[in-house]
Amino acid sequence: MEKGLVVITGASSGIGMEVAKTFQERGYSLLLLARRLDRLRHLEGKGTLCKQADVTDFKGFKQAVHEAEKQLGPVRCLVNNAGVMLLGLIHEQNPAEWKQMFDVNVLGVLNGMQIVLPGMIQHNQGTIINISSVAGRFTFPAHAAYCGTKYAVHAITENVRKEVAKYNIRLAIIAPGAVETELLSHTTSSEIKANYEGWKSQMGGVLHPADIARAVLYAFEQPPNVCVREVMVAATRQEP
Repeated sequence: MEKGLVVITGASSGIGMEVAKTFQERGYSLLLLARRLDRLRHLEGKGTLCKQADVTDFKGFKQAVHEAEKQLGPVRCLVNNAGVMLLGLIHEQNPAEWKQMFDVNVLGVLNGMQIVLPGMIQHNQGTIINISSVAGRFTFPAHAAYCGTKYAVHAITENVRKEVAKYNIRLAIIAPGAVETELLSHTTSSEIKANYEGWKSQMGGVLHPADIARAVLYAFEQPPNVCVREVMVAATRQEP
């Protein structure tokens, strides 16, 4: 398989940053997308382009991808990693937080897929890796809207896989358990954050973003005729 161009969204921190570092070390050409461009500057060069983009802005997202393709060739892999986790109880949570999660976690994923799929179909190859969560398979307290977004990612990914398999395009889901990232910090409820931190401590710690990056690389570097449909990765002591 040609290495081609790998596009990673939400690359400025956490899982996205580690995926970027891992793929860069393997010699792939990269387009790294994030709203906070300053956090990506140290990765520029060596076939790596960094562009400011919001996955909810379809036009800007598409323009960034197409500009990178002119320099580095067609997209061979899209890692839809950008996401937000705003935990809350439905009877208390600000509805604006539901909208933000669905806009980024669901519509952002759909935007990315629609942008890269025509080229992948034309070239009869490609891989899309959607970063979901164990919250796309199990429910948790104060996670109702967030779980809804991740259940949607699972369903959408499986459906699109069936639509494009005939074009030799692979769809993979990487579903992490609790990972040490910035996600929790965006939750506004101090009580919910404290309970979450307590849960993490009870299990003796959680995963590092590099653990997920290795899973992403594993899924992508399989032979073209092998599709790793889903990988669920969690700390050994995390039960659900």
